[in-house]
Amino acid sequence: MRATLLLAALILTAIAYLRPAEYDEAYSIFLTAGDPRPAWPATPFRPEDVRHLYTGQPSFAAIAQNLRIGDVHPPLYFWILNLWRQLFGPSWFAARLLSALFAIATLTTLSQAAKLAGVPVIPTILITLLAYAFPYTSSVARGFALAQWLNTAGLTLTLAALKADDRRLMTASGLAFSAATFANYLAIFTPLAALLWLTIRHAYLPKIPAKAGIFLLCGLTPFLPLDLYFFISQHASRRGQFPPFHPFQALALIAKDSGAALFGGLPLYASASGPAIAAALLIFFLICVAKAAKPALFTFIAFATPAGLFLLGLTFNNTPIEIRYFAFSIPSLALILATIPKPLLTTLIMLESLGTIGLAFAPATMQPQALAAREAASQCNPTTLTLLPFGNDGVGIPGPFIASAPDSLTILLIKSAPPLAQLPQHIILATISADDSSRATIAATLSALAADPCWRRAATTAHTQSFTQICPPH
Repeated sequence: MRATLLLAALILTAIAYLRPAEYDEAYSIFLTAGDPRPAWPATPFRPEDVRHLYTGQPSFAAIAQNLRIGDVHPPLYFWILNLWRQLFGPSWFAARLLSALFAIATLTTLSQAAKLAGVPVIPTILITLLAYAFPYTSSVARGFALAQWLNTAGLTLTLAALKADDRRLMTASGLAFSAATFANYLAIFTPLAALLWLTIRHAYLPKIPAKAGIFLLCGLTPFLPLDLYFFISQHASRRGQFPPFHPFQALALIAKDSGAALFGGLPLYASASGPAIAAALLIFFLICVAKAAKPALFTFIAFATPAGLFLLGLTFNNTPIEIRYFAFSIPSLALILATIPKPLLTTLIMLESLGTIGLAFAPATMQPQALAAREAASQCNPTTLTLLPFGNDGVGIPGPFIASAPDSLTILLIKSAPPLAQLPQHIILATISADDSSRATIAATLSALAADPCWRRAATTAHTQSFTQICPPH
């Protein structure tokens, strides 16, 4: 067991180090640096001029207030991250290590759940560790890993309470579930599934357990009013974050992202053979499920997040479906799949391992901001100006790009096509299309450059285009 946890620590630390900085992580960094919407210079600057924007130390009250007026998350994770960064420094990597620590706690707690359920422990841990969505959410500076740990603690305490017929343990399980929702609202689907299962079980087997659901519900209540307090203020703060809801499109995304949560980008890496690989993985998964033991509690929880996301989209007319959200289903799914025959189990772990290797090394699974910064740095000279889209709110695109850029880079943030006559002879445009605003800015800038005969494209990389001014200065 210790060797398995050590392996988990090494894998999660390596992924946290190797993966480039991401869009949503910038919200965590700047919120816990005291300025959730950084005041970037309006004129060209170098990264060294703005490093201080990443390093502040706000109060808990300031974090809570900034979340209420401009975000869509509860504060528990950010309060803990704030303390963590004060202790271990403001680096992006240090922030990610907090998530890795929570993930190790999740795996440790899950091992106890497996023992209580009579499920093989090591296979449960390995299936969870290597399922793409778990190491992904465990190696980014967001609240998923904390919520996952608290949910897993709630599940483990539920199993312990049922085994001992202990009301206090059942109440404690509800409290752990409740705290999970204060780290991430979407964590609520797991305790709701457990509560539904307890209710149904009590209806059919009234003596086993007696009123267990009531005690779980009592434990669940402490943080829910706080969730509501933040959610009411936040619910309209990111309109347009997700596309409108269409039932069949949502179901297709759920199927796609559920598979990706287990196997990552394996179909993506196969290029033209991707659909065939996806179909084969689906068939293999269905065979595994057919051969596995399927305890009702774990089945309810495994399906809770996909069903919850569908109902959430139906209610609010959007499509809040992303791979990382499906991480909440992984521990319960692992408790189911750990019971399959050894040949299937070995194949499953091998396939998951390939997906996790891709998570660490494949550019196709990585966001472009930090990669674009490296590509720009490799092309620039002392007089080069790098044009960087400001994005929707100046956080998700500039934050990771600037954090990853060397101090030798000169950057100008743009919200539209800049006046070309005022630019130096050599420019690099970071073609990062991560949100609606950046897409519009890049399109307008490329159109202006194409229409001006004085500018000629010099080079193109995966995430940048460089241009040279060929007309003599006036």
